[in-house]
Amino acid sequence: MLDLLGYATLEDLVTQAVPSSIRDDSLPLPDALSEVEALARLSELADQNQLLTSLIGMGYYGTTTPGVVARNILENPAWYTAYTPYQPEISQGRLEMLLNFQTMVADLTGMDIANASLLDEGTAAAEAMALAHRAAKGRSDVFFVDSDTHPQTIAVLETRSVPLGIKLIIGDPLIDRPDDIFALLRSYPGSSGALHDDGDLFASVHEAGGLVVVATDLLALTLVRAPGEIGADIVVGSSQRFGVPMGFGGPHAAFMAVTTKLQRSLPGRLVGVSVDAVGRRAYRLTLQTREQHIRRERATSNICTAQVLLAIIAAAYGVYHGPDGLAAIAGRVHGLSAVLAEGLRRAGHAVNKAFFDTLTVEVGSGRAVEVLEAARKVGINLRPVDEDRVAMSFDETSTVETVRLVLRLFGVEADLHSLVDSAPSGLAGLERTSDFMTHPVFHQHRTETEMLRYLRHLADLDIGLDRSMIPLGSCTMKLNATTEMIPITWPRFANLHPFVPLDQANGYLELFAELEAWLVAITGYDAVSLQPNAGSQGEYAGLLAIRGYHASRGEAFRDVCLIPASAHGTNPASATMAGMRVVVVATDDDGNIDVEDLREKAAGNADTLAAIMVTYPSTHGVFEESIQEICEIVHENGGQVYLDGANLNAMVGVARPGKFGADVSHVNLHKTFAIPHGGGGPGVGPIGVGAHLAPFLPNHPLAASGPETGMGAVASAPWGSAGILPISWAYIAMMGAEGLAEATEVAILNANYVAARLTDHYPVLYRGPGGLVAHECVLDLRGITEETGVTVDDVAKRLIDFGIHAPTMSFPVAGTLMVEPTESEALVELDRFCDAMIQIKVEIDAIAGGDLAHEDSPLAHAPHTAADLLVAEWDRPYTREQAAYPVPSLQARKYWSPVSRVDNAYGDRHILCSCPPIEAYE
Repeated sequence: MLDLLGYATLEDLVTQAVPSSIRDDSLPLPDALSEVEALARLSELADQNQLLTSLIGMGYYGTTTPGVVARNILENPAWYTAYTPYQPEISQGRLEMLLNFQTMVADLTGMDIANASLLDEGTAAAEAMALAHRAAKGRSDVFFVDSDTHPQTIAVLETRSVPLGIKLIIGDPLIDRPDDIFALLRSYPGSSGALHDDGDLFASVHEAGGLVVVATDLLALTLVRAPGEIGADIVVGSSQRFGVPMGFGGPHAAFMAVTTKLQRSLPGRLVGVSVDAVGRRAYRLTLQTREQHIRRERATSNICTAQVLLAIIAAAYGVYHGPDGLAAIAGRVHGLSAVLAEGLRRAGHAVNKAFFDTLTVEVGSGRAVEVLEAARKVGINLRPVDEDRVAMSFDETSTVETVRLVLRLFGVEADLHSLVDSAPSGLAGLERTSDFMTHPVFHQHRTETEMLRYLRHLADLDIGLDRSMIPLGSCTMKLNATTEMIPITWPRFANLHPFVPLDQANGYLELFAELEAWLVAITGYDAVSLQPNAGSQGEYAGLLAIRGYHASRGEAFRDVCLIPASAHGTNPASATMAGMRVVVVATDDDGNIDVEDLREKAAGNADTLAAIMVTYPSTHGVFEESIQEICEIVHENGGQVYLDGANLNAMVGVARPGKFGADVSHVNLHKTFAIPHGGGGPGVGPIGVGAHLAPFLPNHPLAASGPETGMGAVASAPWGSAGILPISWAYIAMMGAEGLAEATEVAILNANYVAARLTDHYPVLYRGPGGLVAHECVLDLRGITEETGVTVDDVAKRLIDFGIHAPTMSFPVAGTLMVEPTESEALVELDRFCDAMIQIKVEIDAIAGGDLAHEDSPLAHAPHTAADLLVAEWDRPYTREQAAYPVPSLQARKYWSPVSRVDNAYGDRHILCSCPPIEAYE
């Protein structure tokens, strides 16, 4: 490889590629651990967590992941290594399961359409607030929040509302609600467990011109009336209790469901039904013009990576149990709650009369702490409400013995059989009568045998890292080592509630401290917050830290954010959400920031400049030599430098952004630090900051995490998606300083090798010092398209016939492919990709030479399914062998696309975002 590039050593190559002005090899990390040592250390940390029976509730519940789902999805690399399904032909399996998720959520909530998915319940409520505000079109800036809403949700709403200029009023909507609101958020059931018949309330909000947002519980909706049946416009919640472990706060898939009139404002990804080139049913992401990568600064949401893997698990849970199975689980949960309520009432304790699974109990003046401590002594965590009340929530894992222990805490020795016979329902006349989840998919896979085969069938439809390299530029699809994945399912990591007393989470706290210290060392910053649960949320949190810093200096008026024209769409979307005005900075012909344009824009906005958002290495895949000058210009004009950490995989061990001029970065743990993409999430986006921004990091009202002067909560849980942080801990621990630096160097080597092998066939659009790229390269197909009509789509779809996932298409430049091979790929796989691209160029040359027309070529008809080839008469000017086996090695190892090219225009004209009716399968 080095011979091809003309370098004697890897060090020589990296020295040339990385500007000497930012080169920093210092990486103060402990020595690397072996796999055995890393697992032993993680086992020690897990053992420090105390696993009591959790009745805390608050949107997080014990659940049982069916073994067939745990082994064949959560622990299966075919599912967890896949990328976001932007290439629908090779994503039909997970798209089908996401469509199941949307159908399940829409049915349970009684709404017209649901997305797949959002980050957590708190941020979903915040997204609903922003959507409703946009729909109000300036009629009001007041959002009324039911005070009986989970406190973590209220905390996220408080953080999100301020930059958007939204006024929150929190209270009892029957007493405190003014008329001039743009929307009401009602919790159903409430955080206290209370259930209300809200038909009249919702009607009065609508009469006043407002929208109704409902935060709900999917399991409860199997027994109580659907929010859509009583007038909700937007419904949000979490699907965590559908088989997804609590994980000390996440990751979990939240959801949003809306009425048809709001569907084009729905945030997050949306799966729809279309057809392929020959009319076969095919799934795809639909209505993508809603998303941040299209709307940019006009976006009201910056959601990119969501929680796809967790949505798939929740959907599989629903498919496996079916509607009657879910209702049986809910009935048992409610039955245990009703028995406990009856026993407490008989003993003279006041409890809420209407409930599903949660009871709030009056324990006497000032006795709450005493009761909580007594409960812990018998192995139970209750929820503290105030000095006089505690609450308890039952779930799928609760037992009759749990009820008996709680009754004894309150001095009640009762005959449980008599309580069962006499306990009234707590559903308060709100029982559900409508059907849900009637589609056959929720009835056909109810045995483990059938479920196992269904999941295997779906996995076989897709391409993940278990089949092929995924050379997506800006996405860093690297190996997710099995050893790193093992600990996330250990009970003492997986089953801990996020709001347990912190002395029960000492193992997690120690892991957090070590991981934060390592990220500080790697990035060169002074402090790190682990709370942001996606890269987009890291961007948002970083900008809020800058906003807080300026406000602390009496400069809250600084609100201009400079963003290069080539930036990822989340950057302008995040800036807008943080209350900043976007000013675009030009890029030059080499893809670099135009320094003179930056200088002019910075000086012209010096009085109001808040920040610049810059990606490094650039989105064009090069190390810009002017990065320090860029930082200096922004600082001289009063701004702060936000350095997007999306491309950190090219810097670990060779450069540290906190040391060459940046003030804040987010770090994609799902890119650089080996957390798998999961088909579109989970992601984790911690932020690192300089010392001057540390006082403004995220904090949380329900745990001692973050500074007292912090920005507030940006995620529902204090440490975000804590349950998958052991993956990144294990990655860093096993790599050590030398391993991390070598990984970076090999990532740079692999990208330059691909660029060198392909440059005679496809021009490499941007190069840095010495004609080198960083960790990715941009292949320019615009000349090919102009000459032959062959597009990047044609090349991407033809790669499917080779069993290879396409590179990133038309970003950062339309008509190009951006390739990032990562350090994980061996030479044989790099050559397989390059050979495929070279063979495709041969096919392009045949079109250019007039041997066949573009529309008659294998490129135009790709991908080729087996059904396409198994026809009696073949009428195309190329052979079936050329279609299926363009290189000989495919005869021994072939992936067959399940569908031909998907018709995107048809899908956008015919919007269907739930499972098709059974007739469509005939």
